[in-house]
Amino acid sequence: MYGLGAHALDRAAIRKLFVAKERPANDPLIVHVATLDDIAPLVADIPPAAQDVAARFWPGPLTIVLRRSSRVPEEVTAGLETVAIRVPSHPVARALLERANIPIAAPSANLFSRPSPTRASHVLADLNGRIDIILDGGSTNVGLESTVVDLSTAVPTVLRPGAIALDALRECLPSVTMRDVTAHGGAAMLSPGLLTKHYSPRTPVFLHEGDRDTAVGLMKLTARKLIDRGDSVVVLAYSEDVDELRSLRLHIVELGNENNPATVAARLYAALRECDDAGANVILVRNITTDHPLSAAIRDRLRRASLKTGA
Repeated sequence: MYGLGAHALDRAAIRKLFVAKERPANDPLIVHVATLDDIAPLVADIPPAAQDVAARFWPGPLTIVLRRSSRVPEEVTAGLETVAIRVPSHPVARALLERANIPIAAPSANLFSRPSPTRASHVLADLNGRIDIILDGGSTNVGLESTVVDLSTAVPTVLRPGAIALDALRECLPSVTMRDVTAHGGAAMLSPGLLTKHYSPRTPVFLHEGDRDTAVGLMKLTARKLIDRGDSVVVLAYSEDVDELRSLRLHIVELGNENNPATVAARLYAALRECDDAGANVILVRNITTDHPLSAAIRDRLRRASLKTGA
C-alpha cells in the first residue's frame, strides 16, 4: 500500500496531509517507525502484549493501538488518547524511515474514501498537483491495509481486519476478539477504515452475498435488468465465474481465483480502479466465500466499497 507521509510530530505537516487527501479530521492516522524501540517516546507505556505481537509480526502489516504520550499531536489521533503505530516491512518504507530518523504518519496515498493505491500510477491519478514527490516501489505485494489491534484496554481487540488474520494473532494474544466497528457521524474513529462506505470507486458497486451459485445467479439477473433498461455494466469477477458471465453483454474485469485469496487481495484495489476506468454505470461483484486468513479482510473491503448489497 502506498502511503502519504508527513512528520508525525509536526502539526503543520499533518494538517497539510489532511488537506491533500481531503480526509476528515476525525479519522486518525497510523504512525510508522523503523523499530519497536522507536515507539517508546510516542506511547505512555509498552505493555507485554505489545512486545509479544511486535516480536512476532513486526516488521509487517500489523498496526498496534496504545495509549499515546503527550508528544503525539491530537491532529494525528483525532483527539483520542490512543495512537496507532506500525513498523512496515517494505524495503523502500524502511529505508525512508531509517534515513529520515523521524516517526512518519502515513495514511494511504489517495483521495479520501477512494480505493487504496497499490501502484505509483494510482497515487498520481488521485494526488497529482497535491504532493511533491512519489517514491515508486513498484506494485505492492499484499494489497490490503494492515490489521489494526487495540492493546490500550484489558481485552485485545481487532478494530480493522487486514493482512494478519485473527487466528494468527491468537497465537500471541489468546484472548483477542474481533469487533465489528463502523463509524457514524463526526465522532473520532477508533481506527482508519471504519466508515460504512470506504475504499470505493466512483462508479456505484452492487455487492451480492451468499454462496457462489446463488450470488452468481443474482448477479446475472441484476445485469440483465440493468442492461435492458439501458445501463452499462462492468462485472468484477473471480476467474472461475468468467466463463459463466461471458454470455452477458458486459465488460468483465478479472479479480483472480477465489480459492487464492492472496491473489485477490493483491489485485482488489487495482481491479476496482479498472472498473472505474471502464466508464460503466454500475459495478457488480459477489463477495468472497472461501475460509482463508485474508478472506475476512476482503469481505470487509468489498462491503465498505459497495453502495448496496443483494442477499
